[in-house]
Amino acid sequence: QVQLVESGGGLVQAGGSLRLSCAASGSFFIINDLHWYRQAPGKQRELVAFITRLGTTNYADSVKGRFTISRDNAENTVYLQMNSLKPEDTAVYNCHAPRVGAWGQGTQVTVSS
Repeated sequence: QVQLVESGGGLVQAGGSLRLSCAASGSFFIINDLHWYRQAPGKQRELVAFITRLGTTNYADSVKGRFTISRDNAENTVYLQMNSLKPEDTAVYNCHAPRVGAWGQGTQVTVSS
């Protein structure tokens, strides 16, 4: 059974940066694609970015140019580097492995103005 554990959230001022990590147990190659989602209070869950097993990436328009997703297959970890953060980036961020149906517990990101 695959388990995902996020870390790296916190409180940061607008314009600041955070790096989220999603560590996976089990075979990273079985996991295949990995997605980062976020959900703000009162809003629908939003797909922020994803990365395929081969490293192809895709981003939501709202984060293009500011966020970077990457993966370290040797460490079974996916990262989300978030720069130039805005108050509207405030949300709970979750990583998701759709092929195995696994979700992490989420990490809170709060950006103050």
